[in-house]
Order: sequence, then structure tokens, then C-alpha cells
Amino acid sequence: MSHPGLNLSGKVALVTGGNSGIGLGMADALAQAGADVCIWGTNEGKNLAASAQLETHGHRVLAQRCDVGDEEAVDSSFAAAVAKLGRVDSCFANAGIGGGAPSFMEFDTETWRRIMRVNLDGVFFTYRAATRHMVERGGGGSLVVTSSLSATEGAPRNEAYAATKGAVISMTKSLAVELARYGIRANSIQPGWIESAMTQRAFANEKFQDRVGRRIPVRRWGVGGDFGGLAVYLASDLSEYHTGDNFVIDGGYAVF
Repeated sequence: MSHPGLNLSGKVALVTGGNSGIGLGMADALAQAGADVCIWGTNEGKNLAASAQLETHGHRVLAQRCDVGDEEAVDSSFAAAVAKLGRVDSCFANAGIGGGAPSFMEFDTETWRRIMRVNLDGVFFTYRAATRHMVERGGGGSLVVTSSLSATEGAPRNEAYAATKGAVISMTKSLAVELARYGIRANSIQPGWIESAMTQRAFANEKFQDRVGRRIPVRRWGVGGDFGGLAVYLASDLSEYHTGDNFVIDGGYAVF
């Protein structure tokens, strides 16, 4: 029998980038725990497939096409989610993209700005909409951002991605302090090497598979489902005194 505090019945969770990978792993666990779930994604086909999966748990599911780098789209989508589901209790700012260059000297400005737009501006827009709603309705809430080990470990040729992932940790810690008076907690998650569409190219490289795989103590790659339990905890009342933290979920990679 599960702990009653992990029952999310009556709660609503929003997961950006929730139609695949880590986002879908979190959304699925949240729905299984009883939450109504809203997912954002830009691929309509993936949104539909994810919705079908989430609906099997018997709770309300809303899938919205939303580009988190578009300020107006975020504000209108968030308002529509509240109108449809009544409230948002936890907001998981998970949407993100990758992108690099053969070397930093060859890093083009367009790629830099494209990554900043989604990974940093997108979190800012999403967090801002969520905090405005949570403060206005009262009762607190939970903010969670998906960062990356690249925020604290060197990520050669991926400086833009690393910069955004470090920035969102700093943003989240600041929000943990500022918003505590409203009962809103804010935490970040640092995934290690996770099998997803974003990492597909790296995983296709045999040299990468060999060198990196040997550094993971649990001897396997991470998957979206590995983030489900943490998502449920952070959305539950059991975490109401847990804020300003950063969770490393990497199978022991960073400490080996």
C-alpha cells in the first residue's frame, strides 16, 4: 500500500515537453498517482500518443500545442489549462532542445539564440505564468525544472545548452527564496545520460556507448520512467518543506 501522502487525487500538474522522454515519464507517474495532467508539446502526433497513454490511468488529460519560447503562447496556453482543469498545483518546466557546434569558435549566433529561446526563456515564461497563478489563487504550489549534468560538468561544443541548464538552477534557487512566503516551493533536477530523442545521435556512436557506459555505476542508461517517483514526491504534500534543492538523477555517473 502506498503512502497516502503520495496520492495526488484532486491535484493538477502541468508538464512542458510532456509528450516524450523525461517529461512523459513524469507525466505518466503523476497520472498514475491520481493527478489530472496537462502536457505541452509542439508535435501534435506525439501529443496525441502521449494523451492516449496518460488517459489509461482514468484521470483528466489535456494536451496542448505550445512553443514555450513564445511568450504569448505560454500565457494563453496556461490560461486555457486553468480554464479547463480549474487550477495548476505543480508545474514541471521540462521542455528543452539541444544543439552544438564542431567547436566553440564555430558556434553560430543563430544556434545560440535558438537554444536560449527554448531552454532559458521558455522556463522563465512558464515559471512566470505558473507563479502568477499560484500566488493569485493561494494555497502554494510546486515548481520543478529539468536541468542537466552539463550545468556543472564540462560540456565541450555544447556551451549554449550548458549555459541554459546552469541558469535555470540559479533561477529556481532564487524563486525558492522569494516564493516561500506564498507556500510555493521550487526545485531542480539534473539528469545524467538518458535515452531520448535528444540523445539519439550520441547513443548511436559506439565509442560513446563504450566510454560513457562504463562510467555509470548502475550499468544502464536512464529512461524517462526513472523520473516518475521524484515527480510524484515533488507534486505531493510530502515535499511541502523541501525547496531550493537540486536532485541529481544519473545512476551514479557524477560521483564515479
